[in-house]
Amino acid sequence: MITPSDHLKAMQQASPLIQNISNYVAMNIMANVMLAAGASPAMVHAREEGADFTRIANGLSINIGTLDAEWADCMVQAAKAADERQKPWVLDPVAIGATAFRQNVAATLLEHQPTVIRGNASEILALSGAVAQGRGADSADQVAAAEDGACALARARDTVVAVTGPVDYVTDGHRAARIANGHPLMPKVTALGCALTGLVAAFAATNDPFKGTLTALAYYGLAGERAAETATGPGSFQPAFLDALHNISGTELDAGARILPA
Repeated sequence: MITPSDHLKAMQQASPLIQNISNYVAMNIMANVMLAAGASPAMVHAREEGADFTRIANGLSINIGTLDAEWADCMVQAAKAADERQKPWVLDPVAIGATAFRQNVAATLLEHQPTVIRGNASEILALSGAVAQGRGADSADQVAAAEDGACALARARDTVVAVTGPVDYVTDGHRAARIANGHPLMPKVTALGCALTGLVAAFAATNDPFKGTLTALAYYGLAGERAAETATGPGSFQPAFLDALHNISGTELDAGARILPA
């Protein structure tokens, strides 16, 4: 059985080049998170070069947070290029339930076979076609409420679905597990969830997507726990979190990861 440290080592040794079509709020923290963890981020979202860059990247993450028509076009072209070349890519359907525009873009992106879908409970419920109670990018639903929808979505799309929250739930439609790592300060720092999507892409590019996603979430949550030991609030938590990502060893990850059978 592969341990979390094996996945972390594989990702850090490969230092995969991950193209991130993310949102304005997330770009800086996302790039810093990925660098601290050992991946190589590229923030490429121009319609004129999006698909071309996908062809040279090791993986792709797409976050629809600050969506517009040009970015949507780039996202679709990049996702299509990743699908055609069988490169791993991760979809983060931010606030998909808020507008018809977001729903239509997400539906088009789903046609290009994301390797992993990562979102909060309300986003996964909305993406699976169920009724969700999200408020913008925030979830008003519990993770448990989205588990059946996540399984159905994973089977229908042959993908891994990660529902993130206080205790995460990850499934590929056949296997499922929960991750109990994390800290309440994490949602108090804007775009930490968005940044996680890029890290999941880095692990999916260098590991089995299901097990790599489990490791990415446990590693991320453990870093949050470590950062909270010295932070006095959200302001001091962010730099402590980056330091924790950088400093966690494989041995510490194996000891601290709380990956539980579902």
